[in-house]
Order: sequence, then C-alpha cells, then structure tokens
Amino acid sequence: MATAKVAWVRRRDGTTVAFRANRIAEAILKALHAVGGGEAQAEPLTARVVEVLEERYARRVPSVEDIQDVVEEVLMQAGLTSAAKAYILYRNQRRTVRDTKLALGVSDELKLSLSATKVLERRYLLKDAEGRVVETPAGLFRRVAAAVAKAEEGYEASRRAEVEERFYEMLAALRFLPNSPCLMNAGTTLGQLAACFTLPVEDSMESIFETLKHMALIHQSGGGTGFSFTHLRPKGDIVGSTMGIASGPISFMSIFDKATDVIRQGGRRRGANMGILRADHPDVLDFITCKRDRTSFRNFNISVAAPDDFMTRVRRNASYALQNPRTKSVMRSVPAATIWRYLITNAWEVGDPGVIFIDEINRRQPTPELGPIESTNPCGEMPLLPYESCNLGSINLSKFVAKREVNWPALAETVTWGVRFLDNVIDVTRFPLPQIAELTKGNRKIGLGVMGFADALIQLAVPYDDPRARRLAERFMAFITQTARQASAALAEERGSFPHIRKSVWPKRGCRALRNATVTTVAPTGTISIIAGCSSGIEPLFAVSFWRNIMEGTELFEMHQLFRQALEERGLASEALLAEVARLGSLASIRGIPTDLKELFLTSADVTPEVHVRMQASFQKYTDNAVSKTVNLPQEATVEDVGNIYQLAHRLKCKGITVYRAGTRVGEPVSWGAARRATQPQEHVIQVTMEESGPCPPERCFY
Repeated sequence: MATAKVAWVRRRDGTTVAFRANRIAEAILKALHAVGGGEAQAEPLTARVVEVLEERYARRVPSVEDIQDVVEEVLMQAGLTSAAKAYILYRNQRRTVRDTKLALGVSDELKLSLSATKVLERRYLLKDAEGRVVETPAGLFRRVAAAVAKAEEGYEASRRAEVEERFYEMLAALRFLPNSPCLMNAGTTLGQLAACFTLPVEDSMESIFETLKHMALIHQSGGGTGFSFTHLRPKGDIVGSTMGIASGPISFMSIFDKATDVIRQGGRRRGANMGILRADHPDVLDFITCKRDRTSFRNFNISVAAPDDFMTRVRRNASYALQNPRTKSVMRSVPAATIWRYLITNAWEVGDPGVIFIDEINRRQPTPELGPIESTNPCGEMPLLPYESCNLGSINLSKFVAKREVNWPALAETVTWGVRFLDNVIDVTRFPLPQIAELTKGNRKIGLGVMGFADALIQLAVPYDDPRARRLAERFMAFITQTARQASAALAEERGSFPHIRKSVWPKRGCRALRNATVTTVAPTGTISIIAGCSSGIEPLFAVSFWRNIMEGTELFEMHQLFRQALEERGLASEALLAEVARLGSLASIRGIPTDLKELFLTSADVTPEVHVRMQASFQKYTDNAVSKTVNLPQEATVEDVGNIYQLAHRLKCKGITVYRAGTRVGEPVSWGAARRATQPQEHVIQVTMEESGPCPPERCFY
C-alpha cells in the first residue's frame, strides 16, 4: 500500500485530523462485502485511492467529502458498479443521520447511533430555558466524569484530574454507563444520582402519608421507589382510633399511584414503583388481581412475596394460613393452590404480578442484623432495607470481545474503575432524605452489572440457548463479582470499610475490609443500552430488525449490526432478504439464511422459557443483589407454562421472576412482524445499525 503524502483531512466541522489510509480500506471492504466481494480486492483499490489523493491534494488538505468522492470514482473505474452503489447508499444513509441529528439540535462528535442521539436529546442532554440543547454527548460524559471524580477530594485530592480522565474515557468509549439519574443529574443543582430506593409503609395514617411525601421527593429527584404494603391491616379490619373499618392496602396503593401520575421524575422520567404484598396477607387475592383491567396502577409493578413455606404448600396442595398483620392471628386458611392459580393466571393475562422469593433474598442479604428485607426497587434487581438506596452501573460486555476471544484484563480494568465510580457516586449524591443518606452511607451498596451479553455471545459464536452460553454467563459474572470485591477491598484500605461491616456477614466469611456491602446487580438497562448501542442487560435480542418511532414523522428501521455484517460477508444482503427479516423480526422461518446464522441470532421469542429462567439463575449464582430479567412468552403460552416457570425459578434459587406473554399489553414500545403495516413508505425509514433496548414490556421496565 502506498504511503500517503496527504497528511491531514478536514472534517465537516472545519477541524483537521491526521489522514489514515486504513479508514479508506475499511470503507471499501464494507462496500465489497455488501455485494459479495472479498478482501483481496480491497488492498489494490485502497492503494489506487491513496494514489489519486496524492496527485490531487499534495498541496492542500482534502475534506472528508473529497476523499469519499475519490472512493466512488475508483470503484466505478474498476468496474465495480455494485460496490460503488453500496458505497453511495451508505454515504446517503450517513448524511441522513447527520441531518437528523442537526434537526434535533445535537452536535455529536462521538458518532453515536441516531437512536442514542435521540434518547440523549430527549432525556439527558442539558437544555437552556427555551428548551434548546446546550450540551453535546461528549459534554454530558465530561460533566458526569467531573462531578463523580470530585469525590476524590475527600480522600486524595491530587488524583482528581487523573480519575476524571479515566472516568470520561470509560464513559465516552461506552464500556460502562451508570444509571439514568447519574447521567441526568451529575453536575447539576439537583445532584441526586441514585436510582433505587425502598421506603417503609407501617400500619398508621402518619406512616402512610409520610411515606407518600417521601416518595414524591424521590420521584421528583429522578429515583424509583419500592414498598411492601404487607404491614397494613386488611380490608374490613377495625380501626381502633375511630372504630371505623379499614380500607386495606390496595386502596392506599391507589393513592400512591395517583400521586405518581402528577410527578414527572426530574422533569424527564415518569414515576416508577414496586408494590409488594406477602402471600399470607388476607388481601392477597385482591392484590394479585388489581391490574387485571389493564388501566389501574399503571405506575406500579407488583410482585407477591412468596416464602419457601408457601411454595412448598403449593407443590403439596396443602392449606395456607392468611394472617392479620396487625394482630398476627390467622384470619382464615385457604388452599395454597388457590392463591397460586390466581397468581399465575393474572401473570399470564397481564404480565403482573411477578414473584419475589423473599426467603432466598434474606438468606443472601449482607446485613441481617439491620433487619429483614421486605421489598425491592421497581424492576426487582435491588432488594433493599427500608430507607436504603443504591446506585447502579453496567458494563458493556460486547466491548470486550474481539476475534472470538474475551479480553479479560481489559474487562478487569473497567470493573475496577466502575467500582470506584459507583463508590464515588455515594459521596457526591445529594440524597432526598437524611434517613436515606444515613443508611446508604452506612452500607455503601453498589450494583455493578452488565449489558450487551447477547451481543457478546454472538461475537463469540455461541447461541443463547446453548449450555455454553450459561457457562459463559457464570464465568462472566463470577469474574466481575470477584474483581469488584477485590476493588472494593482495595478501596477499603484506602478509604475505610463501610460503617456497618461489623453488623454484616463479611467478617464471618474472612473479609475484614470491604468498602461496599454489595458490589454487583444485573439491571434491565433500558435506555442506557440504547446509548451504548448494545443489547439490553442479559436478555436475548428482541428482534433482528424492527422499527422505532424516533421523532414526529420519522421512524427508524433498525437491524442488528452483526447480522447485517454477517450477511454482507457472505454476499447475502439482498433487498428482498432484508425486507423479509424486517417483516418477521425472527429468522426462524426465513428461507435463504444459513442455519448457523439462524442458530446464532436468536430472538427472545425463539428462546424457550426454561432457557430464559436458567440463564437468569446462572447470573444470579454470582450476583450479590438480584437479577432483572423478563421471561418472554409467545401468545399461545398457557397458564401452566407460567406456573412451571415460577416453580423452576424457585428451585434454581432465583430471587424473583417476571413473565410477559406477547400481546397482553397495549402500546408495546416497538412493532415488527405481522403487526407492521406492509405499506410503510420506504422514504420514511432511516436505516441504522443499533440494537434496541430489550424485550421489557411497557410499565414493567421503567429504566
């Protein structure tokens, strides 16, 4: 390949960067792959492009557009008209993306996907008083890195600049992203960076409405809340102070739900709640069916707290005692199977309730001396004590796979910096309540998790439903948790252990220095996976391609980047085949796609319920907190299928489980397959190569 005499290239914003011939080679190779060409042609074509550039621009700096014009010209001169056409189409698509970003008012030097840019513009980038965007994506990451690195001043101030730079590089490279409140609020006057909160609801009017006020403050700051309503006396019970009749926990839940309606989280997120009731509460059947009309409690996920004894009695078809939480007396006994049938039938019909296995949660909680855990955050991945909070962050596993190998040292480095980042967040957060600040700083729980797992499996050529995928899940999570604990122990040597360590399980396990009571969590990563351009959490792909509403009058046609690349490399990326994939979403029934690609690019609908549950259990085995995962079911799934899933999750020691049967909720966030209009005008479709946020149904996944 010729050595370029052209040293610089003028970018579209007027700045100059060093000329790199390998960028030209990559573009030519992509165009060749799109029409079935090979690598052998790429090198001489690149050399010719460089030669032409040397002739024309030896004395002046070419622009990006100048170079692209020469590439087109060389391809045409070589008789590669199909490759030239593919290259021109790619240029046009990139131009459309750039123009749309300009229409959004976003200057994006990081070259994020259009979906990522839209999400950032809508919810994360700072705006002026007139609503105009005044921050770039790189500026957002710099703001967050600077705000979180400020915590270093309390320990070793001289490291602040170095730490800020490491944080920024990790964020801008999309290897790690924190939870949404951190991205939204870091470096602002609000300053509330935690995502997960749980609040107590005791059996008195004072407690109920005090908690309601606290919920409002948390939602206003951008956090989500979880509650156990188990302590409230049942409907029809006596109210001693007035000799009146109690209305029961469901009626008070409705007040929390309506209050959430009028509060928009931090101006950018709708409220999010988890409501939990134990299986032995006398009002449990009313609780189970409270969302059956599909219009009530739209701001709540609900889960039944199922003790081991309840699950055992279901299997034995034994009776189960329902107890008044006020008097602790048994009000009546019912067949456990009756409660179970209500539970799984409603989950089948509307996706709620889920189940949390409350005994397993408390068996594995780190600070039992501080009291039992009774509730979780809205998506179930953070079981927390009352007035406790946690901040989360996720590592993009797809960034650590190349040539079918995992870069374990690079992953360890990001885990270590991720732990430091999340620990710093605790110090710089302005907590909405003093009780929350006290307990959060007493335990210093953090939740480092993963996203892009399905993408990483594809890069490793391992199908999601292969047993090797579950072994990889365990290896990934064991490595991350072990590395995170080592990083937390190192921070403890630097900064001190979490104050409640003597009330925790860690000294008995031989760990005398630990900065954080917990270090790992697997969250659903809804919008942050869109920003990162990867698959959501530990979920399979939702679809290989689909449409997304991006802005008024414009929809995005999204196809998985690795799938498009695989088709192009094999010369199979015909318009007809791509259209068929877009119509069906899944590859299972499409002719012309090789079997190995069908096996590798599995969607959530292609994966059996048992595989979903076993994958969750594989991650849970090495996760301190809990794992958020949705078991997606086809529309034809039965009530018995739901029951089998819940039972399997309990046997495999998951901490909770949620199902969603296709078509059971209105307003699903993406549309694909037969539900899509066949007459969609192509001029309204923008092609992008970015993975969607995941299969969580509306209402279930708030983040």
